[in-house]
Amino acid sequence: MSEPGTEVEDQREETRMATQKQRQVARKNVKQAQAGARRKRTIAKLPKKTRTALGREGAKAAARKRGATKGTGTGAGAMTVTELRREAARLGIEGRSKMGKASLIRAVGQKRHST
Repeated sequence: MSEPGTEVEDQREETRMATQKQRQVARKNVKQAQAGARRKRTIAKLPKKTRTALGREGAKAAARKRGATKGTGTGAGAMTVTELRREAARLGIEGRSKMGKASLIRAVGQKRHST
């Protein structure tokens, strides 16, 4: 059996903070890992169709975060600019190539409600 008081000292040794050298090494490891990921460019190696789909999903997630309607696949606010331009072309909206996203959303919404 150990003496009273030595157990507490053992516990203290286990909960010590990292030394400055350990923190520097950890920081270096993180930087190396980040650099490796940049070099691999794994997303860039995916097929174009997959990358496009990933971009759309990201845009939809961002739209949901901004508070777009629940059906992010249908609401004009949840669409990407490219999708909005396609929809505007389908609806026959003039001047769509010069419009920004907000204008496209407004124009597509108005055209949908008027027809």
